[in-house]
Order: sequence, then C-alpha cells, then structure tokens
Amino acid sequence: QVQLVESGGGLVQPGGSLRLSCVVSGIAISGSTMSWYRQAPGEERELVASITQLYTPYYDHSVKGRFAISRDITKNTVYLQMTQLKPEDTAVYYCYTDRTWGQGTQVTVSS
Repeated sequence: QVQLVESGGGLVQPGGSLRLSCVVSGIAISGSTMSWYRQAPGEERELVASITQLYTPYYDHSVKGRFAISRDITKNTVYLQMTQLKPEDTAVYYCYTDRTWGQGTQVTVSS
C-alpha cells in the first residue's frame, strides 16, 4: 500500500521561503514520477511541479524560477523548495504518485 506523508507547510510572509517534504512508503520513488499539486479555496487542484524517474522536472508557469522539485531516493522522499512566495501561492499542497494522494499540508503566504 502506497502512503504519502507531507510536511513543512506553514505561515510565511511574502517573499519568504518554505521547503515541503513528502515521505513515501510502499513504492520506490526511483521508479516513479512524483508530483506536487495545490488547491486553493474554491479552486480546482492544479499541478505545480513534477519529476520523472530520469530526474526531468516540470513546473507550472506560475512557479517556474521560484520553486524547485527534488528527491532523495535514499530517504524515499520528495521535496518542494519554494522561494519568493506570493499570497497567490496560498493553498493546500499535496504530494501525488501511483494514483495516491497525501493528506496535504497548508501553505499560507500573508503579511
């Protein structure tokens, strides 16, 4: 059974940074495409970033240049480093792989 556990969310001021973590069990991330999605209140869930087995990253245009996705296969963990955060980045962030979602972690960008 695949399980994903996110952490690292919180309240940050505009321009600040956060690093989200997603610890994965039940599947080796080395063989999977890993993704981060987010969902703001009243909005649909949207893909923010993903990374393939071959380390090819994808970023939504709204976060390109500010967010970086990475993974540590020794820890079976995926990260989302978020910098230059904006109020519009406020959302619940979810980790996703193999048709499985994590529980989400809240990110709030506000002064």
